Amino acid sequence: MTGVPASAAGGSGAKPVRGGKLGTAAVNQASLWNIANILTMVRLLLVPGFVLLLFHDGGYDPVWRSFAWAAFAIAMITDLFDGHLARAYNLVTDFGKIADPIADKAIMGAALVSLSILGDLPWWITGVIIARELGITLMRFWVIRHAVIPASRGGKLKTLAQGTAAGMYVLVLTGPLATLRFWMMMVAVVLTVVTGLDYVRQAVVLRRKGLAAERAAAVERAAEATEALQDPAPHPAVGGAGAAGVGPTAGPVAAGVGPAGAVADVTDVPTGVTDVSPGAMDVRSGAADVRSAAEVRDAAEAER
Repeated sequence: MTGVPASAAGGSGAKPVRGGKLGTAAVNQASLWNIANILTMVRLLLVPGFVLLLFHDGGYDPVWRSFAWAAFAIAMITDLFDGHLARAYNLVTDFGKIADPIADKAIMGAALVSLSILGDLPWWITGVIIARELGITLMRFWVIRHAVIPASRGGKLKTLAQGTAAGMYVLVLTGPLATLRFWMMMVAVVLTVVTGLDYVRQAVVLRRKGLAAERAAAVERAAEATEALQDPAPHPAVGGAGAAGVGPTAGPVAAGVGPAGAVADVTDVPTGVTDVSPGAMDVRSGAADVRSAAEVRDAAEAER
């Protein structure tokens, strides 16, 4: 439900926009103790009060039934006011969203069941109306994952007809007024059944559309996954810099300047050094032979 502006309800203090959409911010700012929620609580409290007044003194005292009618009328009027406040001030609470429909069905159900217990209203009428209300509530939960079934004009007209007819049955009426209330209740029953069937049709259509949308989304995701597997994107570390010969792995190895190339060059250098060593040994041996020949010649000249 909604309530007073945020400044009065402990919200942000911003001025609400009349007729605006109910956004997340409004839901978070709405205070539990706002005027709309208070009206809903009053309607809930009126349910047991209405039953006590209706059954007082055996349930057939016109005065006490008039008091019961007044309680019932106040409950129905508060439903109109809190709905208006919900649309006007854009303040919503989780309590209001749960308690408002419960209060609506509680006051109407209490009136119908009580009137049937007193023998003023046939039980089949009470059964049809209550079964429809409970069935539509369960059906809303059935399709809530796919969509929300909006309240139709027929549904609002049904509520008005039910409230008017039930209120006329609460009063002690005779003559033409008693006949009028019977036909008013028949109109309420017809609207109850017709709008109920229309809600069922909407629920089936919305659920089919929701399931079709889910299947289409699943097929699209599967197609994208298949395409990604068939044409994978190059990995930055392999197909990027590495392919150009400058990456951390492929580049240095291909160019011979990385760690592997350095190892190859170092391996070649000791081999060259090993090949030079025998030549140096031959040179040293030749020098030693020359010195030996010179010493022999010098010794021979010294003997002469």
